[in-house]
Amino acid sequence: MGAVREAVTSTYRVQLTPEFGFRELADLIGYLRDLGVGHVYLSPVLQSVPDSQHGYDVVDHAHVRAEFGGREELVALAGQGLGLIADIVPNHMTVPVPESANAALWSVLKDGPESPYADWFDLTWPVDLPVLGDDPELVVDGDVLRYHEHEFPIRAGTEGLPLHELLVAQHYRLVSWRDSPGYRRFFDVSSLIGLRVEDPAVFDATHGVMLSLVADGVIDGLRVDHPDGLADPYGYLRRLRARAPGPVWVEKILMDGERLPPDWDCDGTTGYDALNMVTRLFVDPAARDRLVRAFTRHTGMPDDYDHVKYDGKKQVLDLFFRGEVDRLAAALGEPGLRDALVELLAAMPVYRAYVNPGEEPGEEATRVIQSAAWEAAAHADPAAVAKVAQLVLRGPAEAVTRFQQTCGPVMAKGVEDTALYRWFPLASLNEVGGEPDRFGVSPAEFHAFCTEMRPTTMTTLSTHDTKRSEDVRARLAVLSEIPDIWADAVESWAGAVRFDPKLDYLAWQTLMAAWPISPERFTKYLLKAAREAKTSISWQNREQGYEKGIREFAAKAIELCGYSVAAFTRVVDRYARVNSLGQKVVQLMMPGVPDVYQGNEITDFSLVDPDNRRPVDYARRRELLKSGEDSWDGDKLLVTTTALHLRGRLTPGAPYLPIETGEHAVAFARGDQAVAVATRLPYRLERAGGWRHESLRLPPGSWQDLLTGSEHTGLIPMAHLLSRYPVAILERNTQ
Repeated sequence: MGAVREAVTSTYRVQLTPEFGFRELADLIGYLRDLGVGHVYLSPVLQSVPDSQHGYDVVDHAHVRAEFGGREELVALAGQGLGLIADIVPNHMTVPVPESANAALWSVLKDGPESPYADWFDLTWPVDLPVLGDDPELVVDGDVLRYHEHEFPIRAGTEGLPLHELLVAQHYRLVSWRDSPGYRRFFDVSSLIGLRVEDPAVFDATHGVMLSLVADGVIDGLRVDHPDGLADPYGYLRRLRARAPGPVWVEKILMDGERLPPDWDCDGTTGYDALNMVTRLFVDPAARDRLVRAFTRHTGMPDDYDHVKYDGKKQVLDLFFRGEVDRLAAALGEPGLRDALVELLAAMPVYRAYVNPGEEPGEEATRVIQSAAWEAAAHADPAAVAKVAQLVLRGPAEAVTRFQQTCGPVMAKGVEDTALYRWFPLASLNEVGGEPDRFGVSPAEFHAFCTEMRPTTMTTLSTHDTKRSEDVRARLAVLSEIPDIWADAVESWAGAVRFDPKLDYLAWQTLMAAWPISPERFTKYLLKAAREAKTSISWQNREQGYEKGIREFAAKAIELCGYSVAAFTRVVDRYARVNSLGQKVVQLMMPGVPDVYQGNEITDFSLVDPDNRRPVDYARRRELLKSGEDSWDGDKLLVTTTALHLRGRLTPGAPYLPIETGEHAVAFARGDQAVAVATRLPYRLERAGGWRHESLRLPPGSWQDLLTGSEHTGLIPMAHLLSRYPVAILERNTQ
């Protein structure tokens, strides 16, 4: 190994599983190379729970995952000649069942502060472990304490004590599974315990294997999972970059208008900011009021998304984060500030404001927290809110850091996993980092966004974490052009099958946009959506009668309305195909490093995880790449492979140059090498009589449309340029 790799021109994200490891991926390298992929982008590769389907539950940082083939097979995969990008998980590792599978954690539970791993975790002694159910049948088995499938070490010298005394004598306390743990965790997931990678020794121990793979040339670049959970993201990235000079991307969720901190030593984000802008580009903002009215009429929810967002944050603060808030309130060092602290957390508009203890807060961080304080003062004592704001900006080090690390989980659980499942006038806008009340952007707004992008940042349309795939969103975008027709369709379906008004409207959008879908997949999605929404049930309170009702609704909706839904979707697909190809061209050709999520080189109608992590039918894709096909699948594959190969020839960082169009198109050049054109709002375009006399002026020179082989120059009628496909990918002729 050790060969110098070329710059990353594109990535292809692969979800590794015990059934699909390094050897199976190696068999795909020829296909991915033919597709035009620059680098393969791997899900986490370190040892996790043996049956894990995602790999974010790491148990051992010292080994490459055995189920994938270990380090030997990973090296062999790299030897296939296609560069590798790897996902790393610095924020947390798992609390497995049985707990002995995590040797570092086992040592901490056994030996307490004397453990060599005691500094690994952000915890409070004795450590509360939320595992107990309604039947606390604890069994002492030698030097191990057992509770069903759980097991815990018994502190040396306490083995012979009576059970009640033995429990009190441990370095941990077993508490109800509903209680908060005595350690920082990932969001509200008590099975994922936070790591203190701000400690150089912990950083070295948890990054040694991955950094050795980088040093040996096996891995070319890294994707950092959830940097906002870290005590000091800036310091972490600086330390990482010193040991990993290749590209580094961060899974940083940027809210609308937010920018990546300019001092972060990384190449950019993993692309949710680009995803949301591309999605909005294909949504008609003129339908906003009608879609919101239809949504509120069916659900009874308010038309004010901000109100729903606030309620979601307040609910999760009470349900999930009481322990975190209590520790943070204590760290403030002054009594009587808890209510004000809760309101400040609920008012934070972004996942995190970046403040480091002992340093003067930056202008942007100060603005964000003061803005949140202004909002919070409407719900709590203004003087107390102002005091909390000052303390989290310039107060005790623990308070400053804990506030930063708590903001992200509150935003993620309160908005991403609550409000977005409650407020969905157009569900394609309900994405990670999305603002569902921001209906559409104009080509001019999109151009302005692109001109400010880092050339090295990642762009994407679908990931393992998106709420719905790009093609599901392409179908939903059509509804913004036909809001009245859509409202009539929902009235018809709801007249045949009803269940819960707060869920049904999301169900009809999902059924249409993911069609065809089995009752099993549909039911699983609706169960997750209802549990996340927390309006009738939740993950903590699963009501059997309600969940039975969901299953019956899903089956009846497909049985009684499936024919009508299928007919509606067939009409929608005439325009959804245009959106699908358009957003793909835009994402693959706009600034940044384009990422394709596994399988999405053709149509994919997956929903939120684990639905979007199902095995991919690569045999179908291989055959389609060889034979071609006059279909939506064939067209999308042609667009993808054409754009990826062109990106391989494009000068890295080629300037983004907007090209003037009417409202039904978006076009731009990349330097003097390439031009991309995509159709927007195709239903309204058709109703207006098509392109008629509209033309597009190409930059100087002769241009070849790589999709059709046609050559163009100068002023081209849109009806001619887009006669075969609703998109065009042009490359400048150099001869």
